[in-house]
Formats: sequence, C-alpha cells, structure tokens
Amino acid sequence: MINLLGVLLAFVVVTAGQPATRPNFSGEWKMNVSKSNFGPLPPPSVMNRTITHSEPALTIVEEQSSQIGDQKTTRKYVTDGSEITFDVQGMAVASSAAWKDGVLLVVSRVDGAGLTFTDRMTLSADGKSLTSVVHITSAQGDADITVVFDKQ
Repeated sequence: MINLLGVLLAFVVVTAGQPATRPNFSGEWKMNVSKSNFGPLPPPSVMNRTITHSEPALTIVEEQSSQIGDQKTTRKYVTDGSEITFDVQGMAVASSAAWKDGVLLVVSRVDGAGLTFTDRMTLSADGKSLTSVVHITSAQGDADITVVFDKQ
C-alpha cells in the first residue's frame, strides 16, 4: 500500500511540473469577419495568416488589406519569450512570444508610435478556429479587438 501511494504521489509531482498542452497553430488561416470584433477600429477587408509551428519555432506570415493599403509581415519567433524585431511600414516593432497557461501570449511594441499590442492566441478544441484577442495600448487610449480565423 505504501509503495502504491508513493508511486502515485511521485506521478502527481512529476506531471504537475509539466507545461500545459501547447496547441500547434500550423496552417493557412483566413479571418472570419462575422465572428471578429474590431470595436472602435475599422476592420481590414482581408486578413490571412500562414503559420508554421514546430515548437519552439513559430513563423507567422500575415497579409492584410485595409483602407491604408496592403501589408505583409513575416515574424519568426521562438516561444521562450526571446525578443525579435520586424518592420511594419517603416517602423520597428519589438515583439516576443511565450506560453502562459496553454495560451500563446505575443507582445509587440512600436516605440516610435507609442503602441503596445498584447495578443492572446488560442486554438479551438477541434483545431479549426484560431482566435486572437488583442489588447492595444496607446496614448489615445486602449482598445480591444478579437480576430477569429478559420482554417483553410
């Protein structure tokens, strides 16, 4: 009886220290406008993401079309919180990605514009829907948007 109890206790201690399940975001994703909510901000007419994810490497290629034109960005992360820098319309963006409780938290700063984007990325249980809940902080005030993507 004591040996069985010891084994069970050891199992609980070992598994309690393991990270929560980390979903794989790989795929072609297209914004679902009807399920997304841009709040006070004008939504893009098109937003697509191509994600290649092989933990801990994560590459996101995002294409958007909006009133201000077309944009394409490529971001290559390591999901350990390491900071990367990429360019959007001539402005440097410092960004990092890290797991927190099974959610991928991507924080991006555009110091030149005084903006911070905190993106909480989750995957639906069936793997067919990717949701980005983004909190935007700026000198003009904060905003929250939710972008839902359908797997193609």
